[in-house]
Amino acid sequence: MQSTSAVSISRSRIHRLTQNVEGFGGQHFPRIFILILMLVMATMRWDGRVSAQENAKTQFVDCSLLVAAEYPATWPTHPFPRFQLIHEQQVGPTSVYNIDVLLMDGNTGTQMDVPPHSVVRPELKREKSGPYGTSFTEKIEAWQFGGEACIVDVRHLLDQAPNGVSPLVMPADIEKFEAAHRRVGFGDVVLFRSDYSDRYYRPFPDGHRYIADVVDRLAPGYPDPGPETMEFLATRGVMTLGTDSASMGPMPVLAEPTHYAGLRHGMIWTEGATGLSQLPSTGAYYVMLSPRHAGGMYSETRAFAVTGGSLPARLIDAARGRRAADLSPVMDMKTPITNPGANAGRHRQVYVKVDFLYSPDLDLWHHTHLMDATAGTHLITPSFALPPAGTDVEYSPEVRGWLSEYESRYGKRGFSERTTEKVPLDWTCGDARIVDVRSLSGSTRVSDVPRSPEITVDMLKADEKAHGEFSPGQIVIFRTGHIDRHLKPAPDDKGLWADPLSGKSEGWAAPGPDAIQYLGSRGIRCVATDAPDLGGVEPRRAAMTYWALGSADMVGVEFLYNLESVRANSYFLFAPIRIDGCHAGPGRAIVLW
Repeated sequence: MQSTSAVSISRSRIHRLTQNVEGFGGQHFPRIFILILMLVMATMRWDGRVSAQENAKTQFVDCSLLVAAEYPATWPTHPFPRFQLIHEQQVGPTSVYNIDVLLMDGNTGTQMDVPPHSVVRPELKREKSGPYGTSFTEKIEAWQFGGEACIVDVRHLLDQAPNGVSPLVMPADIEKFEAAHRRVGFGDVVLFRSDYSDRYYRPFPDGHRYIADVVDRLAPGYPDPGPETMEFLATRGVMTLGTDSASMGPMPVLAEPTHYAGLRHGMIWTEGATGLSQLPSTGAYYVMLSPRHAGGMYSETRAFAVTGGSLPARLIDAARGRRAADLSPVMDMKTPITNPGANAGRHRQVYVKVDFLYSPDLDLWHHTHLMDATAGTHLITPSFALPPAGTDVEYSPEVRGWLSEYESRYGKRGFSERTTEKVPLDWTCGDARIVDVRSLSGSTRVSDVPRSPEITVDMLKADEKAHGEFSPGQIVIFRTGHIDRHLKPAPDDKGLWADPLSGKSEGWAAPGPDAIQYLGSRGIRCVATDAPDLGGVEPRRAAMTYWALGSADMVGVEFLYNLESVRANSYFLFAPIRIDGCHAGPGRAIVLW
């Protein structure tokens, strides 16, 4: 993984150091010396180079539970729906791809809570109405998703309560952390480490101990902060929290008071984190990235941390400075966020919001989502277009012809079992490298549609000549401008997918297999686009592009937008929900600088 900076030093730290230099030995150094020192330190931060030694120190730690039907991934009481992964189509006679459908609500696996979970909308003018009552998942600003992890060790509370009752994390536990380390505050992510999920998140039947046995008062409750602890953290300015318990709400009666005590201040938090023992007490960058569901008061999420080297400090500094931007469009039933197909019967599962439980206090419905795994911003894995090793695939005659042509030009199509949970986090996180291909728009002759303008090797080489060679660890992002121009609600939604696929308009720019292989030869692991997908509108070329991507063991991130917000030296963060055996997966992309 490559970082843009060799050493991350904040402006405030430079100021402190120059003050120390000025006061050293009671003498004032010449001002020119101070200016030189500041220039050198600034160069260390922004020169865009990082040593191999620094790269080797940096690690990505997954803090997310595995989502699978055989695990206690969903809230176990009626009427909360169970998670389902449906392998709707498999590589074979009727499909070039492995197409998955998900039924998943926001209380699945590792999850994020936002204020409307407990704070009522202001216009309702109720007792719990407040300004954060409209801060749904799509409204939270990107900087708040992460910050410096402060691990508050509460393992002494694990299982130290009667059945069905949660032992409480109190302000004294925070003060103990502060006495040992430092005061917590804005830009920190306070994480309560009890090791509860590490111990009890297991496949069924053992998995009933994780939530169900607590609800049924058959086992001690999970450790959680009480309302007074949330109020204490609010006085410190903490805006982001996390727990490795199943919920941030103490059982049996303090769940709502604790939620409201924190969420009314605009806090967000992770529930069901795991692996916190792998993080230092301070110094790691922790983040949670959730699909950007419209109107969500909670969401499934992918939580992870970055430790070692200079990268964590760089990301922490950006989060504290609120230097971040969201690159994922809002997922909404009104907008075309899944492939409608060029012909009848060829569409992907449409994105559907399903209400299942009404909350009178909030005047909101709890809801789940039925969706294709490629809805919104999502990951494409190598296994999306490749069969498992040893599989003898019977493609249709037409596709067999494409494959013969592909293998004669690019070598044997590969095999893969790399699904979402097997893609390393550092493959989809790295320095953002924008390749601007907006000039391709309008380059296709009317007689040639449906066709997507091809991003070629020559274009990639021209970009290298202008901006430097591609290097391992970069996330190469094609800026087509297509989604920014065409993502509109019905009835003005045809320009995104429908018209290009049917030949009524030009397709979006997309790389061919040659471009994918060239990027692979440069050590690129992840290719991203602000177009609907990396394949384009021509089925033959799309198949070849995805075969090339998978055969090189590369991944793709599709359906980005807002690339104009990506600044120089931006760091790209994306991760899909950690779903076992899923060939693609929804997630959230942000950048920090």
